[in-house]
Amino acid sequence: MSTSTAPDYRLDGFTAVNEEVAHDFFSVTLDEDSFVPMAAHHTADGRDSYLLFHDPTYIYDVPGTASFVALHITRDTEQRTYRFAREKHPLAPLAQHWLIEQGCPPEGIELLNPNGPRPADALTARLEDRLRVNPEGRYEVFDHYTGEPGGFDTGMETWVIVHDTHPDSADAPYRLFLEEIAPSLRTYTLREGAFPTAEAAEDWTWNTDRPLPSAPDPLTARTEAARSRSPHAPVRLAVPPAPVTPPRPVVSAGAVPARRGLS
Repeated sequence: MSTSTAPDYRLDGFTAVNEEVAHDFFSVTLDEDSFVPMAAHHTADGRDSYLLFHDPTYIYDVPGTASFVALHITRDTEQRTYRFAREKHPLAPLAQHWLIEQGCPPEGIELLNPNGPRPADALTARLEDRLRVNPEGRYEVFDHYTGEPGGFDTGMETWVIVHDTHPDSADAPYRLFLEEIAPSLRTYTLREGAFPTAEAAEDWTWNTDRPLPSAPDPLTARTEAARSRSPHAPVRLAVPPAPVTPPRPVVSAGAVPARRGLS
């Protein structure tokens, strides 16, 4: 990921609301010369800015440290002061989700870096969308590890273990998302594995060359569950046939028709 333009905080003429905020902002932006802007959204009223960066200096921190920095700046346009909130995330869609929770419109935080790696396939894009939306807060990050960039023959890996509260995941509630950036650093894939316990997921990370235990497709799982509940259910037509009226028997004059007995 190559360095792009400098971060646009839009804080000219603003001061921190207090000394603690000023000190904290200085600390989190100390390496801003290395930040790679990934996305930015500024509200029309000038009160909020939502920023997403990749911080390549993470390799000098504790091994495995997350490399994406999400920043939400809130301004008081009358007092000309500002506050901020900041989090680090191991995957870009997780950082985007946090910014959306902070109030950023989803369309405002789309990735802009043209020189970074791109999703290699549709499955990668679909899994990223799910992490970005995180419907009903189903995923809670349990553990994560971001690898260091490799050479042109190794690429790099990042894995994230989450606890999945969705009912479809009850049998394997711990999901591991593995991002693998190609050695060329041009594309990456994201894959999902399913584990019954956090310990089983953690154990897998010691040897990531093994295949990931497949996560069942939710639609397939629901269909199979429905079939197991009704193994002999008749096949129903999409449009039921029109009722057929049997012909009325011809009764000769004076005859008394037989009556159907009550059962």
